[in-house]
Amino acid sequence: MSSTELPGVRSASEASPQVGAVHVAEGEQLRTAVLPGLELAVRSRPPLRTGLPPALFVHGLGGSSTNWTDLMAQLEDSVDGEALDLPGFGWSPPPADRDYSVTALARAVIRHLDAADRGPVHLFGNSLGGAVSTRVAAVRPDLVRTLTLISPALPELRVQKSAVPTALLAVPGMASLVGRLTRGLSAEERTRGVTALCYGDPSRVSQEGFAHAVAEMERRMALPYFWDAMTRSSRGIVDAYTLGGQHGLWRQAQRVLAPTLLVYGGRDQLVSYRMARKAAAAFRGSRLLTLPEAGHVAMMEYPELVAQAFRELLHDTDPDTYDTRDTRDTPGIRDTEDGRG
Repeated sequence: MSSTELPGVRSASEASPQVGAVHVAEGEQLRTAVLPGLELAVRSRPPLRTGLPPALFVHGLGGSSTNWTDLMAQLEDSVDGEALDLPGFGWSPPPADRDYSVTALARAVIRHLDAADRGPVHLFGNSLGGAVSTRVAAVRPDLVRTLTLISPALPELRVQKSAVPTALLAVPGMASLVGRLTRGLSAEERTRGVTALCYGDPSRVSQEGFAHAVAEMERRMALPYFWDAMTRSSRGIVDAYTLGGQHGLWRQAQRVLAPTLLVYGGRDQLVSYRMARKAAAAFRGSRLLTLPEAGHVAMMEYPELVAQAFRELLHDTDPDTYDTRDTRDTPGIRDTEDGRG
């Protein structure tokens, strides 16, 4: 698949050799943006009409740009969407400096936006991508029109037990131990485990979607830097949780100026549902969507509900450029709240 011929941009097929074949959903395009010391795979979905505002989607730990495929399809009538593979994930090779801290990942997002000259964008983030997007919105408000955070990885005093294994990857030597202990697991078994952890109801995953996830798991496990990226990214989250002062994520949440939509799942095993109200109080003028039956990846489980909530944010914050609402049949949102207290 060819990419737009721009300086510093090339197609994924021309990028550094990788294991396996890339999956691109119908209507999507994939290219690689090349910056000094950094290559980023960029998945895009052309909008239904010209002139729609740009959006950027940032995935979580262990995820990739494919996590946003369904939501981007839902929003093709509202935004001009792009989703990144963060350095070391998806089809993006590791960063040259091997820095996977939240600050370094935020810097990668900022560098991409500056180089592409697409800002300000409607910025979306899930889990680790939510922490990264929070930092981007706090330090570069000129790049962010609105902020949508789905189960953002913000510091918790009492981490859920089911999230402890992920945090333990940050401990030196733990990744190699986990690798040895799970060596006998097939890609399908690993994928079922991840699905059970991330979805409120794993049965919502289609057979086709599960098959693609298994193929992607098999491909990524064969990459020589897989565990290094997971370990260093996990350590980056733990380090970000311990930062205080102006660099603390909660302090930066209070600095965000962009209108913010927060999405939390009642069955989330990685980010506690009880953090929803704290987040709504931290992000000024935010609005809160709670989905009692969703897990950690609401944009994959209930993309139509997340899309509808975003359209309402877009309509309310920018009525001059977006004065219509989606007319598709959308099930009612189970529970919505306004975070303005």
